Amino acid sequence: MKTGRKKGSVSDETFDEFLAEQGLLQACEDHAIKEMIADQLAVAMKEQGITKSAMAGRMKTSRRQLDRLFDPSVSSVTLDTLRRAASAVGRTIRIELVPGSTSGRNGISY
Repeated sequence: MKTGRKKGSVSDETFDEFLAEQGLLQACEDHAIKEMIADQLAVAMKEQGITKSAMAGRMKTSRRQLDRLFDPSVSSVTLDTLRRAASAVGRTIRIELVPGSTSGRNGISY
């Protein structure tokens, strides 16, 4: 099966453009952002010696719900949950609108 590309040729297409073409860019960005926030929360918890059970208590939620926050495959975490988690470790969430670019990044920057 021929693809129309020369073997060993290099594309000028960026990885973001490839993902967008495949309809996967937004999902990949969402996953990455959630994973970065979860990692930052985990670091803050470790620095402060906060267990998951204690964190759930501070957030007034269940340990199971907290586990969903740390699972990047669960995309239904709300802004309220993120705010409560940040507050529980003495942090705040910052979200801002910035001028768009022509790269088609769906308004996401990190």
